[in-house]
Amino acid sequence: MTPPVRLLLARHGQTEWHRDNRYVSRTDIGLTDTGRKQARSLARRAEQEGVDLVLCSPRARALETAKPPAIALGLELETDERLRELDFGEWEGKTLAEIREEDPDTVRLFEENAEHGFPGGEPLSEGAERVLAVFADLSRSHAGRTVLVVAHNTLLRLALCRILGVPLGRYRRVMPRVVNGAVSEVRFGENGGALYSFNDAGTPGHGSSGAI
Repeated sequence: MTPPVRLLLARHGQTEWHRDNRYVSRTDIGLTDTGRKQARSLARRAEQEGVDLVLCSPRARALETAKPPAIALGLELETDERLRELDFGEWEGKTLAEIREEDPDTVRLFEENAEHGFPGGEPLSEGAERVLAVFADLSRSHAGRTVLVVAHNTLLRLALCRILGVPLGRYRRVMPRVVNGAVSEVRFGENGGALYSFNDAGTPGHGSSGAI
């Protein structure tokens, strides 16, 4: 049997909007000083883990996080559009508190079951499917090797829920947050994936915005 690929899934470092716990998907925004520190810590982690490929979302916050690990490893940084964050539609740039003031009924439904999704945004299932397709591709191209994947909070939680067989509508309850700069390890192969660790910050000082 072909050995699985070892995936080190990391959320990008902190940004101004994430520090305020605002929904940000398609808006291109850079890292804070804290976020850049998290990126440097991730580079040290990548060196220790013997990473063979650094792959990231094309968003600026992910690129800025993934660049230090790639440089430290002497690797060419690669991007995949499928690793972009789930599109939050009308909620982009807003906090949940702000949205609740505008549309309390929609927020209530969302908090009861996130499967209702984001008004004008991307369905949860579509986000999960595109990131799982990336993992499947990596299982074929990098079987038995280690890949650092730098992506986004909601997208990674949806992927992990799909791997674990958790209904996507429960992603906020089952996985309240993915810590900025932390690593979750997944082994992904012909028969799907298995979660080996979750939110492993590795070193102290990794802050996180709250769960959105």
